[in-house]
Amino acid sequence: MPSAPGWLVLLSVPLILSGAAPAAPAAGLAAAPAPVAVACPGQEVPPGPAAEEEAVPVAPLPVPDPPIGGLTGCAEAHAGPVPPPPVGVASYLVADLDSGAVLATRAPHARHRPASTIKLLLALVVDDVLPPDRVVTGTVEDANIEGSRAGIGPGGRYTVEQLLHGLLLASGNDTAHALSRELGGTPATLAAMHDAARGLGALDTRPATPSGLDGPGMSSSAYDLALVLREALDRPRLAAVLRSPGIPFPGFADRPGFELGNGDRMFGTPGFLGGKNGFTDAARHTYVGAVERDGRRLVVALVRGEPQPVRMVDQARALLDWGFGVTAAGIGTLVAPGDVPADPGSTGPGSPVPGPTGPGLTGADPADPAPSGSGGSATAGSPAAGDPAAPGDPGSSGTDADGTGPSAAIIVGAVAAAVGVIAAVMAVLRRRLRG
Repeated sequence: MPSAPGWLVLLSVPLILSGAAPAAPAAGLAAAPAPVAVACPGQEVPPGPAAEEEAVPVAPLPVPDPPIGGLTGCAEAHAGPVPPPPVGVASYLVADLDSGAVLATRAPHARHRPASTIKLLLALVVDDVLPPDRVVTGTVEDANIEGSRAGIGPGGRYTVEQLLHGLLLASGNDTAHALSRELGGTPATLAAMHDAARGLGALDTRPATPSGLDGPGMSSSAYDLALVLREALDRPRLAAVLRSPGIPFPGFADRPGFELGNGDRMFGTPGFLGGKNGFTDAARHTYVGAVERDGRRLVVALVRGEPQPVRMVDQARALLDWGFGVTAAGIGTLVAPGDVPADPGSTGPGSPVPGPTGPGLTGADPADPAPSGSGGSATAGSPAAGDPAAPGDPGSSGTDADGTGPSAAIIVGAVAAAVGVIAAVMAVLRRRLRG
């Protein structure tokens, strides 16, 4: 853990990161006409500036009243007399995974872009629907998708289990694309992710792309990310993937196979249970991870952070260290799955919004070379390149980035018409699972 002076420097982080003042809504989302109840003004939509992919106005998600988990504060709160160490993020949460007690928060329900942490939600859907030994053939579209890639390619044959490793260990947008296709396409996948979030009580979350690349209406919160990771860790198949040091990964065409490693910078920490990091230019750095110590499991979620002057991994560890020292009662709770009824806006403002897919519609971080075999220059299977200014940072691994290509034309009014088609596709998938 950094020395005290290093932490004190964090107090000078600009207000947009400290959470001390409400951030302005993104320009592309501010035009959305639907009214919503606002418990914490300025937190109902992610802050600006909007990403290019967010140009289509989307109504904000309804704000639950009362707030989920009993967390009514808009700023910072904590259990016990000793405050947590200062961190340079807009929003965070520390909670006990087993009791559900929330120990510390800053703007826990503020909506922010989740970046690649949303891949955990995709993994939950895959775990529900696709058998691990199903074989998926890679395509040119998979290989050419922008952002971070695990290294799949056209003609390559991969089991769903291997694709899950590529999704969670290497934050592969290519594997997210392949899994989404296997689930019936992007609209069906987003609908299933939306339903999974609602089932967990994650009502701040709206997926707009399966991978976490920015898209119209995309949002989540520190609170929701903790719920999603808790669910993933409660599923043996996904928990094993998140803790895996790596696996042999197939090649394709004339490209040989390689070792796919775990890119989570928290990996190797004693008691590490699993986690996921993410980054886009609009989202900034996000991270959610969990650690077990002396029979106690804690989760930390950091949203819209910066790795300066202290690395994100050190900020996460410092909050966990503080949390393990807290014995006071929590200030709120992580709700259990099914405890929150489906939101009434699930087919209106809260409905999933299909985002842009395919080559040229999502962007790549210039500082994040893709693995060999996926159109980039880095060694295949190696962890994503870190922020040059902060190597070894879980939230600066360049897992994805916002786009530089043109946004897809999305007519929001057509979403309602597509709901019936999506429901039919999901019914077929559920029947396949039961069979």
